[in-house]
Formats: sequence, C-alpha cells, structure tokens
Amino acid sequence: MFFTLNSWQLAFVLVGILFGATVIGLLAGRSLAHHAETLREPFGVVQAALLTLVGLLLAFTLAMAVTRYENRRAAVVDDSNAIGTAYLRAQTLHEPMRSASLRLYPAYADASIALSRSVPGSADAKRAIARESQIQRQLWHLAGQSIDRQPIQSAPRLYVDSLNTMIDMQTTRVAAINNRVPSAISLVVVIGAAVALALMAVYLAMFSRGVVTVLLAAALLTLLLFVTFDLDRPARGFITVPDKPLVAVRAGMELPPAADAPR
Repeated sequence: MFFTLNSWQLAFVLVGILFGATVIGLLAGRSLAHHAETLREPFGVVQAALLTLVGLLLAFTLAMAVTRYENRRAAVVDDSNAIGTAYLRAQTLHEPMRSASLRLYPAYADASIALSRSVPGSADAKRAIARESQIQRQLWHLAGQSIDRQPIQSAPRLYVDSLNTMIDMQTTRVAAINNRVPSAISLVVVIGAAVALALMAVYLAMFSRGVVTVLLAAALLTLLLFVTFDLDRPARGFITVPDKPLVAVRAGMELPPAADAPR
C-alpha cells in the first residue's frame, strides 16, 4: 500500500492521517470539556496504554525496516564481489571461451546496476532480471565448453564455482529487494498512531492545555513513520541502497584484463 507511493505522496498521506486525527481529537476534546472531571481517569488510562503500545509497534516496525535495508546493502556488496571474482577468473580460461566470456560481463554489470536503480516489481526491474538471466545462460554455456575441453584443469573448475556463486547471488539479491515489511503491519501502526494522537488530543483539549505538545507529538510520529517506510523503498525514496560497489566493478571492466590468456 504505502510502497506504491512516491516520497511526496507518502509524506502527504501521513501528514493528512496523523494531523487530521489530532485536529479531530482537539475539536472533540473541546466539545467534551464540560465532562472533563468524569472522563479524566478513563481517557488518561486508555491514551497512556495506547501510546505505549504504538511505541512498541513503531520500534518493532522500524527494526524490521532497518534489518531489510541492511540486508539489501549487504546483498549489493556480495553481488558485486561475486561478479568481480567471476570476471577475474574468467581471464584464466583458454580461448575462445575467455574472450567470449569477458565480453559478456560488462553487460551483466550494467544489468545489475539497472536493477539497483529500478523500482522492485516494475517493468524496468523485470527487464534487468531477464537480461541478467539471459547472460547467465550464455556464460554457463561457455563455462561448460571450457570444462569439456579441459576436464582435469583447475582453472575452469574454479571459474565454474565462481560463476555459480554469482548466479546464486542474483537470486539472493532479488529476494532481498522484494522482502518488505508486510503492509498489514504498516497499516496497523499508522492507524494505532492516529488513534493514540486523537485520544491524547481529546484528553488535553478537555483541560484546555497541551495543544502545542500534541501537535509536536504528531509531527514526531509523522517523521518516524516516514523514515520507517522510506527505509523499505530501496529505489524510490530519499533513503536508497547505494550501488557504488557495482559501479566500481563495472569501471574495472573498462581496463585491460589483468591476466593474459593462458597458453
């Protein structure tokens, strides 16, 4: 639900929900001011308990979002390492498999970078994944030819192992990109925060005090929720997963191969 919105839309929705609930609570509290003494105790207990619960839910959701963000960053680093290792070991193959394989790696790195910069589940992301899968099949075919021609040599076998790791890392990375905080949890946190702010506003407005306090609380909760949801949007929020490791690997492929072709 919140994942499909861009950053400005997400901010507008959160501000509208939380500040709207706060204003409604303030208006309701003023209308109930003549029942202040009767409602003081039940409202105080309920709003305190609900705020505690919302705090726990928000901390739990933020921890989930941070964990997923760190997993995506680690997956990018691991993917770039796997690509770089496979590229280096491809230089140890005999011709013509060596040259044919090395020509495919820049395109594979470009597709991996494109995946980092595309919205998960979008047409661009699916196109990047399909391009990577196509190149993987070509590289695996060339690796099979290299093994067939040199079945007892160590270089082709080491290269196959690196290529297999690179292919596995694509699956791991795609899974990390699509692993988001469940929408049901995000919705419960937003609704709980809105209800808690409304009850706080009612409680304070009944005694004609604390209006600025509840507005500041609404702003703080809005900011925390926005950061939490933004962490879970790797390609369309303000907090994105950096692709510098992949860019560095791709730049290294512009240089001449470090190892000469085996004789």
